[in-house]
Amino acid sequence: MSGVSWLCRSKEDQFAELWDWNQTWLTATPRFTSCFESTVLIWIPCVYLWVSFPVYYLYLRKNCRGYIRMSAIFKAKMVLGFALLLLCLSTAFYILWEATQGIPRAPGFIIAPPLQVVTTVLVIFLTQMERLKGVQSSGVLLMYWLLFFFSSIVPFSSKIQHGVGLREEPFHRVISYVRFTLVILELILCCFVDHPPFFSKVGNDANPCPEAGASFASKITFWWFAGLLWKGYRQPLRAEDLWSLARENSSEDIVTKIEDAWNEHCARAKQIADSAKFKRERASRENAEETTILLQPEHSKSKPLLKAFWNVFGTYFLFGTLGLVLGDVFLFLIPKTLSLFLDFITDPEAPYWKGYFYATLMFLLACLETLLEQQYMYMCLVLGVRLKTAVTGLVYRKILAMSDTAKKATTEGEIVNLVSVDVQKLTDLITYFNGTWLAPIRIIVCFVFLWQLLGPYALTAIAVFLFLLPLNFAISKKRSQFQEAQMKYKDSHAKLTSAILRDIRILKLHGWEDNFMDKALGIRTQELQALKASQFLFSVSLVSFHSSTFLIAFIMFAVYTLADEGNILDVQKAFVSLTLINILNRAHSFLPFSINAVVQAKVSLNRLASFLCLEELDQTEMGSGSLDCMQDCVMVREGTFSWCRESPPCLKRINLAIPRGSLCAVVGQVGAGKSSLLSALLGELHKREGTLATKGTVAFVPQKPWIQNMSVEDNITFGQKMDRRWYNRVVEACALEPDLESFPAGSQTEIGEKGINISGGQKQRLSLARAVYKKASIYLLDDPLSAVDSQVGQHIFEQVIGPNGLLKNKTRVLVTNTIHILPKVDNIIVIMNGTISEKGSYHELLQRQWAFADFLRSHDTDEKEDQDLQGTGSVEIVTKGHMACHGKLGGSYKSLEKRGGCEETDGAEYTTEGEKQQTGRAKTSVYLTYLRVAGSFLWAYILILFICQQAASFCQGYWLSLWANDPVYNGTQPHTELRIGVYFFLGFAQAVGKFGSIASVFLAGTVASHELFRRLLHDVLRLPMSFFERTPSGELLNRFSKEMDAIDSIIPDKLKSLLGFLFILLEIYVVIVMATPIAVVAIVPLTALYAVFQRVLGTISCEPLQHAILNQKRICKHSDSIPGRCSIYAYEGPELEELRFRAQRKSPPSLLEINSWFSQSKDFADPGVRVRLNLCNEMGRSKLGQGILLQVCCSGVADLSFVLGWAGISLVFVQGTQESVPSVPSYTGSRLVAPWTLDNHLLHENWPTEGKIEFKGYSLRYRPGLELALENINLKINGREKVGIAGRTGAGKSSLAMGLLRLVEAAAGEIVIDGTNIALLGLHDLRSKVAIIPQDPVLFSGSLRMNLDPLGVCSEEELWTALELTRLKSFVLDLPDQLAYECSEGGENLSVGQRQLICLARALLRKAKILVLDEATAAVDLETDLQIQATIRTQFRECTVLTIAHRVNTLLDCDRVLVMESGRVAEFDAPETLIAQKGLFYRMAEESGLI
Repeated sequence: MSGVSWLCRSKEDQFAELWDWNQTWLTATPRFTSCFESTVLIWIPCVYLWVSFPVYYLYLRKNCRGYIRMSAIFKAKMVLGFALLLLCLSTAFYILWEATQGIPRAPGFIIAPPLQVVTTVLVIFLTQMERLKGVQSSGVLLMYWLLFFFSSIVPFSSKIQHGVGLREEPFHRVISYVRFTLVILELILCCFVDHPPFFSKVGNDANPCPEAGASFASKITFWWFAGLLWKGYRQPLRAEDLWSLARENSSEDIVTKIEDAWNEHCARAKQIADSAKFKRERASRENAEETTILLQPEHSKSKPLLKAFWNVFGTYFLFGTLGLVLGDVFLFLIPKTLSLFLDFITDPEAPYWKGYFYATLMFLLACLETLLEQQYMYMCLVLGVRLKTAVTGLVYRKILAMSDTAKKATTEGEIVNLVSVDVQKLTDLITYFNGTWLAPIRIIVCFVFLWQLLGPYALTAIAVFLFLLPLNFAISKKRSQFQEAQMKYKDSHAKLTSAILRDIRILKLHGWEDNFMDKALGIRTQELQALKASQFLFSVSLVSFHSSTFLIAFIMFAVYTLADEGNILDVQKAFVSLTLINILNRAHSFLPFSINAVVQAKVSLNRLASFLCLEELDQTEMGSGSLDCMQDCVMVREGTFSWCRESPPCLKRINLAIPRGSLCAVVGQVGAGKSSLLSALLGELHKREGTLATKGTVAFVPQKPWIQNMSVEDNITFGQKMDRRWYNRVVEACALEPDLESFPAGSQTEIGEKGINISGGQKQRLSLARAVYKKASIYLLDDPLSAVDSQVGQHIFEQVIGPNGLLKNKTRVLVTNTIHILPKVDNIIVIMNGTISEKGSYHELLQRQWAFADFLRSHDTDEKEDQDLQGTGSVEIVTKGHMACHGKLGGSYKSLEKRGGCEETDGAEYTTEGEKQQTGRAKTSVYLTYLRVAGSFLWAYILILFICQQAASFCQGYWLSLWANDPVYNGTQPHTELRIGVYFFLGFAQAVGKFGSIASVFLAGTVASHELFRRLLHDVLRLPMSFFERTPSGELLNRFSKEMDAIDSIIPDKLKSLLGFLFILLEIYVVIVMATPIAVVAIVPLTALYAVFQRVLGTISCEPLQHAILNQKRICKHSDSIPGRCSIYAYEGPELEELRFRAQRKSPPSLLEINSWFSQSKDFADPGVRVRLNLCNEMGRSKLGQGILLQVCCSGVADLSFVLGWAGISLVFVQGTQESVPSVPSYTGSRLVAPWTLDNHLLHENWPTEGKIEFKGYSLRYRPGLELALENINLKINGREKVGIAGRTGAGKSSLAMGLLRLVEAAAGEIVIDGTNIALLGLHDLRSKVAIIPQDPVLFSGSLRMNLDPLGVCSEEELWTALELTRLKSFVLDLPDQLAYECSEGGENLSVGQRQLICLARALLRKAKILVLDEATAAVDLETDLQIQATIRTQFRECTVLTIAHRVNTLLDCDRVLVMESGRVAEFDAPETLIAQKGLFYRMAEESGLI
């Protein structure tokens, strides 16, 4: 440093130097030179601040959080700052005064005070600017004061150590002491947080995350989290204890940004593709084949998505990567320092201060490496949460915008997989991605150091990489294929499972559970086969990377010793080489995970991009400009529409103009296109020709009501502002007021998912009330009267839809099959085969005698009946008579309670069951359950393999110690070949043991996963219907997707890591204790400290994991928006639905802070303990000598913290992921239904022969503690008799059918069929002999053949005969694939009437002696109703038929009619007799206009 010595020299001291080794290093009492203390130490913090200033200034300019008032902390900082400025100025002036007095000073001594002056001014300026920009705690200034403190403490301690008093240069001494005191005060103040800023853009929240208001020191150490940590340790955390997400982590911010970026990059990609297509076409025209090939574009859908993710999250990720790179620099400095420390230990003449210096330096390096590494991990995990939010938001918005073609291309189960499984693969990539390029760099650096030790012989290890890299690339490619196959099967089983859970009632009614379970298990077996093959390859990859450490050491040592006999493998070379190879081992360990994460993320990214690129609804096709100057609210000109671009038109040449305020009815046969017309007006159909325009807001009431899992009030208001007066009017008009009065919590009563715990009529009225409450301009009503009784329908028409109803001034388009209301509408549109055959008023159409007249005649409607129904007195009959009749509308929730929909609790809130959170750790029984299903023998075998491979590892190290300690004779070591051979054998044995142990763990996981899935599916299918009425399907879907994926992949992987780290830890303990017995005094506290940390972490992390699982269930539950998409868009409600979605995304990523806090705490504790261990080595260094035990001990010390930390984290992850396992025992312990089949003598092959049914004192309740739904039913139904069942809403009609099929077991009494008590039969034995056509026609996703014959027992001839009898043969013949025609999920590509007829054909094929029709004709027109009744009369004439219907004319054709009231038999006789008695049935016929 002689080049800069001029800074230190003055006239009095011509030989002063900036650095003197004799003074600083080669001495027992080291100190810096006075020149170094006066220049470099002072310049370091100043240079740091000036270098940071430009970037920090720009950051403050662009990021303003408001301003902070002048608090006490700010004033104290300013006072101290000005005091320091005064001290610097006084020092500068004093030096000037000394110059005038002829006292010479070195140039460096003169430069320091002015530099401090300008730097202090900069500090004051930044302090003020931070206050104005709302910075509560400054990291930049904290680092400055920390550097200032360290640069001041060195000369300060030096002066005290060397006894420099105030006599020598008293002014400078006093100034330095005062400055040191002020710096300490400034440093302390920087650790405190200022007041929150005013006018902050950050939203106020009731429970905000304290991270935003924490000091910089608290942020980097994660101690801002300690409050919640200890609270959670003392008591289980609840949802309200967790903090809300910061704005930058909220879905509102993230989803908006990612959607903008996605749309931008999609547009660019489309533009590039169009340009390439144009060039390709031009080249084709020029017959340039080569050019065509060169210009062939890459159709990669994932590139725009990847670019969008990079635009939104790339900067944050780069900052984290920078921290990781700096942390790696300190990581490589630690072994170098440790090597120096070992040199110190082996040198008895080295001064003791060097040992303390090395130990302190290792502590500081470890602290810095810990800070940077944990900040990187935390940033990656936070980024993972943001990415998960972004992906979930994109998927959810896509659901609301999908076209019909896109809906057919995907299923609910696939969407659930996207937001549960695939999004997890993408978040894993964030953590592991840097390993793909950073691990090779680490390897290169290690090779550089190895070259320094062993010379060019170290490069021979490159042969290992030349062998392993192609092998692992081939493995990765093959694994990618297995991953894709696995995801394909996973989607298939998710699709089937979703259908099973959605239509579980149909499966139970028909007894198809075991058949569908076999299908699901078959797909599941194929999925696990692909997973098993993938995991086998992963085991090979892991072992190859782990064994590469041994192979590298073996090849290097063998070549080094055999190439030249003069090459001696001594302890120093072996120790340092193994230390560097251990770093290689970590890089190798991380690399397969990184490659695996990239492979899996690539598959998931492609799947996600493919989903996001599905066709969307083109809302721009609808306009309103042409209606601005007209009275029409809806206008269609020459409109031709189809469900998708490829399908044929479903509506052709539609010309329609609907005036404002008019009521227009749409009528037609089944499949004519009535609902398609409403879908076209909503913009759901693809417009091929013509124009479509609507004016004003739209409300839509679908034929199949869409009810949310919310309160009644929330379902009606649907995000609109509450207007209590209007709300009450709507409830009264929609005939809901008596229902709400009987509900336990009134309007706040929670409705089950999809309205499963209320009747079909109540669902329809809720859906109608939602539409009316909106006060829209246009109302599209798709047959809302079909699911209600005739008297309720009349009331709704008069009070809501009709000329005097609440909507009298609104434009109404009503699709209806109710004939008697047609005279009251303004216009009627008749649809035939997708075209408008005629339109006009009722009387105009009657006079024409065209299609409408034929339509009326086909429904057997006479004019007299219509005239009678036009009278005003009928309204009074409906309203008064209905309300007066036992209050059945008001008592309808009584039936809801009977059905088990809502349990009365002590609280005021009534909710559905399902989303219950567990607290605390997973119980021991959970682990035992998982271990048992895999097999005790297999786990014993796994433990033996782990012990063997770890014993081989220990022997390998011990054998190397013997090799390194071999004496040297004549410059050579004896037995070199023997040492190399045994060393290779031990390494090979370790590799074989490791592969066996890893593969066996994965195999055990696959076995356990298969068995747990089978148990889960079997037990869920055997649960009673009351369970499904109370449990949201989103929770069950999450168990079958997200939690089963954890059991498939995550639990085996974490168990493998845990077992591996535990056995490595055991080996390290043995080695250290053998080498240094005194080290026990350090190992025991270290282990106890880690045990405490792990216990705290394990306790506190369970609740956030359970909150995360619960949150995932809620996210999966939002797949119910798919069937309600039409309603959401009609109500302009994507943003309203998204509010509900965002509310579910509100749980904070607390587990991230827990993990980071644990890692930070244990790593801060580790360096101190490591120093203690090193001091133990120092104390015993005279005994250790030069043996390899020294190397082993120090190597163990270096690895101990790493292994302990990862063992603790692995244990926590195992505890967390085991939360997925309790789903199985929780369902296994539930009350299951009776066995499906029973072997007994009561059932003969042809039972039942007559179909005679007898109820003997039969009573039924849906759940214990509820009132009886049926009470003391005594009746006999003769064989082959046709019995109609009538009654008001909640009278118990459907309960009879449920009891007959034992969907609910009897509370008392019995049901006897042909002399056999059905309670003594297996459920499938009973249900296979009874055919039922339910009210909701359900079809499964699959071929038409499969829907007609799910069991596959009928011939093709029988199928066509059934279709012909139900008048569907011509329709099926016109389909593209006929019987192989693929029905979409829920049969959405068929009309409701067609679905109902397919269900009738299905019942025909069962050839049962008993047929139950549960409101089977409620959703079809009268012609289809008559068609179904005619088919039943002819094809089921030898069967007993029970017809539950609210259409009285449907019941008049029955032999006898059973009238139910309040769960009892009110009347039971022939229809003519009951009408003559003028009882309940007479009044119902009178209200229907039949009398």
